[in-house]
Amino acid sequence: MTPGSREFDVLRVRDGDAARSAPAAGVREHVVVEEPLEIRLDGEPLAVTMRTPGHDAELAVGFLVTEGIVPSPAAIATAAHCDENENVVEVRTAEGAAVEPPEPRRFYSTSSCGVCGKATIDAVRVNAPHLGGDATRITPSLLSALPARLREVQELFDATGALHAAGLFDADGRLVCAREDVGRHNAVDKLVGWAAIHERSLAGHVLVVSGRAGFEIVQKAAVARIPIVAAISGPSSLAIDLARECGLTLVAFLRGGTMNVCSAPERVTG
Repeated sequence: MTPGSREFDVLRVRDGDAARSAPAAGVREHVVVEEPLEIRLDGEPLAVTMRTPGHDAELAVGFLVTEGIVPSPAAIATAAHCDENENVVEVRTAEGAAVEPPEPRRFYSTSSCGVCGKATIDAVRVNAPHLGGDATRITPSLLSALPARLREVQELFDATGALHAAGLFDADGRLVCAREDVGRHNAVDKLVGWAAIHERSLAGHVLVVSGRAGFEIVQKAAVARIPIVAAISGPSSLAIDLARECGLTLVAFLRGGTMNVCSAPERVTG
C-alpha cells in the first residue's frame, strides 16, 4: 500500500453499469489519508491542522516560519514527533529566541483552508518582506515545463487522485524538493520546513502549486522569500493584491504554453 493512503472497499460504476466493472464484493480503492496534526511549541499546544501524514516535522517548522510565529528558522532548535502520539509534533525553540506566539494561542485549520483558525481579520495578515530586490529570472518556456516535472513525482496522487502538490524549483528548472498533502497550504509549509531544516535559502527559487493561487499561498511564499509562485489554476483577488504589494511574481493558469503573469512580470523574461 502506498504510504499516505488506505484501502477501502467501494462499488465501482462505469457507464452506469456496476456489475460489468466490479465483483459483488466491490473493489479495493486507494484513498488519501487525512488526519489531525497537533503542533506544540515549547510544551504548549499551539495549532491543529488536518494533513496527510508524512514529513510532519517539516510541516510544523514550515508552519511556524510562514505564520511569523518564529522570527527566523534559526529560532527553532528541534522538531520531532512525541513518543506517545504520532499525530503530535513538539517544536522546541533555541535558547534566547524571541518567540511571541499570537493570541489566542490555538489555531485550527482544515485541509482546504490555511487561515480558518484565525480569530480576527488582523490576524490573517502576517508581515511579509518586499521581494523587489530579488533578481531571479525565468523564461516562459522553462516555466511552462515545470508543472509536468512536478507531476512526474506525485506518487501519492497517482495512487489516490485526491491531493495537492507543491514543488520547489531553482531558476534553471531543476526540481529541488516536492511535497504532497491533502491541504495545499500544508504542502507549501512542508517545503518551507524542509528548507529551514536544511538551512537552505529560498531566494532565487520558483514555487509551483497544483491548484489555485490563494492569499494564504502567496503570503507563505512571501514570508519564506520565494520570489516566484506559479499555479496551475487561477488566482484570487487578494492573492494578486498581496503579490503586487510584496513585489512577488505571481503566475496563474500555467497550462501548456499559456499563463497569466499577474504581478512583477519582469522576472518572466523571454
